[in-house]
Formats: sequence, C-alpha cells, structure tokens
Amino acid sequence: MQVVTEELLNLGVDKDKEINESQLVLLDLKEGEESQWRNLSLNKELSDARAELFVLLSGIEDKEIQDKVIFNYKALQKFRKQEKVQAPVLDAHNVTIYCDGGCTPNPGKAGSGIAVYRNDELSELWYGLYEDMGTNNTAELGALYESLLMAQKEAENGNRVEIKCDSMYSINCIKVWAVSWEKKGWTKKGGEIKNLEIIKFAYYLYNSIKKDVTLSHIKAHSGFEGNELADRMTMYTIQEKCKAFVKYDKEINIDAILKMKAG
Repeated sequence: MQVVTEELLNLGVDKDKEINESQLVLLDLKEGEESQWRNLSLNKELSDARAELFVLLSGIEDKEIQDKVIFNYKALQKFRKQEKVQAPVLDAHNVTIYCDGGCTPNPGKAGSGIAVYRNDELSELWYGLYEDMGTNNTAELGALYESLLMAQKEAENGNRVEIKCDSMYSINCIKVWAVSWEKKGWTKKGGEIKNLEIIKFAYYLYNSIKKDVTLSHIKAHSGFEGNELADRMTMYTIQEKCKAFVKYDKEINIDAILKMKAG
C-alpha cells in the first residue's frame, strides 16, 4: 500500500493538465469530484498496483489507449504471479573444493592448484601462486587460502561447501595452532612462526565462515580424483610460472590432465 502524496499526484498529472477518467477511478473518486480531486486524494491509501497505473496513465487522454494500458498492466501482473508459482525450486549445490600445493625441490619452484566439484561433477580447475623460491608449506597454505575465498562465495550463494586438503600442516595452522598463537600475541615458544602472514589471513577467514564450511583432511595420492587434479594444477603452475591465481581455460579432459606431470 502507498499513501497518496503531492509527489505521487504530480507524477501522474502535470499541474497544468487535467486528470483523465481512468485516473479518477484509480483514486476511487466519483463523477463530479474532478475539480477537487487533488484535495480529495491526498493521504488516501492506494495499492501498489493502482499507484503504478496512476503514473503510467499520465498524459493519456484517449480512453481506448487508457484501457489498453490497464489491460496490458494486468496481464503482466498475472504473468508475473504465474512465473513465481511455476519457477522451480533449485536445490543448493554440494560443492567440494580439493586444494593442493607443491614445490620442486623443497625449497624451490612452488605453485598451488584447486579442483572444484559441484554435485560430484568436476566444474572447474584453478592454478597459480608461482614462487621462484617457495616451500611445500607456503604452497599448501596458499592453496588453502584460495579455497577458503571460493568457499566463502559459495556459502553466500546458499551452497553446502567442503574443502578437502591433503596438508595436515595447513589445517593445523588455522584450526588448532593459530588459536594458541593468537592468544599469545602471535608468538610461540621456540622461535618465530613461519608463514605468519598467510596463516593470519587464512585463520581469520576460516573463523568467519566455519559455520558454513567443512574443512577436512585427505591423504595425498590415495585415489581421490579431485586431489590428483589439484596436484596436476600445482605442477602446471610451476611449468607456466603463473603468479596470479587463475581459472584453467583449456579443455578439461580429465584423462589427459591426469597424465600430466605429478607432484
């Protein structure tokens, strides 16, 4: 419902124009009340549909055209209602994100890879974060962080998300050890916390989404297709020396990709 204001009336009828017949009906005014229509209309309550039609009929003097506008508007409203009723309700996707990172040698040339599955079907592959002198741990943490960023977007879209990571080091960093490190002002007994910056980023991001995202460990090279594909994307990163983290834009031929160099 809308309250009739001067602004609404001015949208429907210019001050130097006369109100048309259909607009009078929309304002629930009777014949003979044309001269006082503004005063009689102010502060009335109108349905949203009547208010919209009142404005749409602005400046239309021909009654046949007025009737056509009203007919078309009602037909459109009816169509919209049917569309809402008939629209299928889509189930949320089950999204699984496999992440991996690697280095050759260690330390040495490093990269990260991700394989994304939707309802158990491979959807996309990602690779990047190349470092000339990285480590297995920096590469694994980078892959996990990128996975958390993806998971955040998927969860916001209502999808159920699980991240599968083969690095217990990375998982412990953000699920276990960082809890204690934060309480101690990001320090630990025995020396510095290596890779602290990326650990902080991943830790805070994980805490912000952990109610919507599952993070679990899988054993590397143990028969999980997604883990193997993420591994191949890691090695592809090292081959291409890609520093950005980007979507794999070539044809996704799973058999061919699995034949690529493994880490």
